[in-house]
Amino acid sequence: MTAPRAAPDLEPVIGLEVHVQLATRSKLFCACRNEYGAAPNAHVCPVCTGQPGVLPVLNEQALSLGLSAALALGCEVPASTKFDRKNYFYPDLPKGYQISQYDRPLGLGGAVELAGDGGATRRVGVARVHLEEDAGKTLHPPGENYSLVDLNRAGVPLLEIVSAPDLRSPEEAHRYLVALKRTLRYARVSECDMEKGSLRCDANVSLRARGSSALNARVEIKNLNSFRNVERALAHDIARQTTLLAAGEAVLQETRMWREEEECTAPLRSKEEEHDYRYFPEPDLPEFAIPPELVERLRAGLPEMPAARLERYIGRLGLPAETAAALAADWEVADYYERCLAAGGVPARAVASFVLGAVLQEANARHVSVSGVNIPPASLAEVARLVEAGALSHQAARKVLAEIAASGQSAAQAVASLGLEQVSDRAQLAVAVDAALAAAPVAVAQYRAGKQNALNALVGAVMKATRGKADPKLARQLLLERLGA
Repeated sequence: MTAPRAAPDLEPVIGLEVHVQLATRSKLFCACRNEYGAAPNAHVCPVCTGQPGVLPVLNEQALSLGLSAALALGCEVPASTKFDRKNYFYPDLPKGYQISQYDRPLGLGGAVELAGDGGATRRVGVARVHLEEDAGKTLHPPGENYSLVDLNRAGVPLLEIVSAPDLRSPEEAHRYLVALKRTLRYARVSECDMEKGSLRCDANVSLRARGSSALNARVEIKNLNSFRNVERALAHDIARQTTLLAAGEAVLQETRMWREEEECTAPLRSKEEEHDYRYFPEPDLPEFAIPPELVERLRAGLPEMPAARLERYIGRLGLPAETAAALAADWEVADYYERCLAAGGVPARAVASFVLGAVLQEANARHVSVSGVNIPPASLAEVARLVEAGALSHQAARKVLAEIAASGQSAAQAVASLGLEQVSDRAQLAVAVDAALAAAPVAVAQYRAGKQNALNALVGAVMKATRGKADPKLARQLLLERLGA
């Protein structure tokens, strides 16, 4: 879809608020399990249901994961932090307030790097990163005049990442979300799975005169459940605001919702200001210091980030930029690739071809991640070595890898059981070449008439006759010899 743009004399100002569920075993302030997909209200207790007289206790793992995310985004971590009460009422917020962070967040002043054209990058600022507890979930049974509340999610640790208003188009907002998700997954702080609700996004957008620094009334768009919908909702509301301003009407500061079926935003409520939440320090959680040694330990424990890994793949391994980007896009794929390389003896490009081809195809077919594909790195490296040595064709190698995944056999066992050792003997292969030429007089005539593509059909016939076992280079050479080329 081509996104509508603002009028030439107006430019969008976009900021995103991303809420990420942290990959902890338990909730933020109690011992209830943090588990997706459990029966409604299976993981609740007096603390997360807001019963009188209970006290919250901070989850140390959530604090560490939040700090790791802040460090991965290049934020400055303060010497101390605190929690605050954010007061508002929803049926799925039992206490009537949310424990969040207001003026002392975990991180300030980070950035997300967006790759641009020609290798240039653009930094989108991260204004703040803070911890807070999630609310529950309200369910509306179709056709009924009542709603149900599931509090399993109430109290789950959330990390809110607020971008600076640096984004200037819906497409750029999409790219920011992709880059942010990649960084958070690399830092191992969250699955960032929007289908499971572990990553949610609210978008803020306003229009201003191009070149002006003044910010106008902004609209917040809720209920965005995919990166594509973030882009579509922003595009729609930019067009809506442009139409209003062109007609001399004011843009209301409000919260709107995205209606996916109708592909439009619609009013939800007036936009709250900070004073509407009546923030005040959480009395049950005193301000506390963030130990410098904890920060340094977490910083040292961060893995190589996507940009650094991409640079290394191109600069040191010599991979094409597109191949390197595809590998570095997901930390599991990149880690698997490097374990295959560590098995030794295979060029980096050859291993990359198998990982991005056969292995990812197997993962997609089985609906699992790369770690769920039963192809040990040592086995993939062995298959790649056989191909490099000319003992196995690329076509046969894909069949061998599929057999390894299905049966758990070693590479040698899979090759033997499938009978796919490559035919590289000239005399043996010459028989298949002669048979292919005799069976395809039309292709022979077309080639001799100057149609070069006819040779590919003849090579294919040889490969088919040998069940993919023929050395394709040798088959082509023998065909050319027979054809007098």
